[in-house]
Amino acid sequence: MEYRQLGRSGLRVSELSFGAGTFGGSGPLFSHWGTSEGAEARRIIDICIAHGVNLFDTADVYSDGASETVLGEAIKGRRDKVLLSTKLALPMGDGPNDYGTSRHRLTAGTEASLKRLGTDHIDVLQLHGFDASTPVEEVMKSLDQLVRSGKVRYVGVSNFAAWQIMKSLAVSDRYGLERYVANQAYYSLIGRDYEWDLMPLAECEGLGGLIWSPLGWGRLTGKIRRGTPLPETSRLHNTADFGPPVDEDRLYDIVDAMQVIADETGRSIPQIALNWLLQRPTVSSVIIGARTEKQLLDNLGAVGWSLTSDQMARLNEVSDLVPPYPHFAYRNQQGFAKLNPPAV
Repeated sequence: MEYRQLGRSGLRVSELSFGAGTFGGSGPLFSHWGTSEGAEARRIIDICIAHGVNLFDTADVYSDGASETVLGEAIKGRRDKVLLSTKLALPMGDGPNDYGTSRHRLTAGTEASLKRLGTDHIDVLQLHGFDASTPVEEVMKSLDQLVRSGKVRYVGVSNFAAWQIMKSLAVSDRYGLERYVANQAYYSLIGRDYEWDLMPLAECEGLGGLIWSPLGWGRLTGKIRRGTPLPETSRLHNTADFGPPVDEDRLYDIVDAMQVIADETGRSIPQIALNWLLQRPTVSSVIIGARTEKQLLDNLGAVGWSLTSDQMARLNEVSDLVPPYPHFAYRNQQGFAKLNPPAV
């Protein structure tokens, strides 16, 4: 396991991190992700630590707080060996102040997460989404105070547009406040939108990518193939509508190409998908999840080796998309490309 800087910070995180969305599963979405708790959850953490994973990610909204609680119990006695990341913003109740990123919500939400996690500090606190109703100045000053209090070490975002991140960073710079160092974003071979704006912003402003759903919402496991029905055991039967949309023909083309490379390397298709991400710019850590030890061990096998430049090129080509405006001109027209060469 290698360790990478989290953006423009001094914090070093493992190239693979573990997403605890499979812990304590309940509700219409998370019950289908996984229901690990107690000894099973602790065993998963044991395996991760033994393989060098040091970052564990969760959110207050995952199973209505149960994920944080189970994770906190699973790391008892070894808090000094792990980094904890959690997220706030999405609704945790029906009250008018039970959602968002106001000073009230951030302060109360952080205290609640600390209690559930059984710790006195959160290593990386991320905003789960952009709250358009709260002034950015209030958000950044509130996060800065949480860092100054010692309850939070670093701050980041998730599911923000590039302009929303840049506006926040501008406020931080103007007032000398804590800056975002992480962006937890969706990125995979079948979801490359991260590359248009978020990746160049990350390179310019020093945000480390923490990549969620690297297997394309469960579609890059190798179990979904052209001309075959969705496996009965697939969680997509119940969760597809919650995740990013995909073009099925494009998905099948990508999986076919991955199978060829899997045969060449002796690696699994999920390992191919994860290794591709580990070689992409701005990626600090790829968040893996697993319902079973077998899945976890297979995912952990994505490190310690690298796809060749030829294999990377083939995956890039089969998964490529026409960039949206205004990006297509900088790729397709020589004059524009001279002004601003494509980053990838």
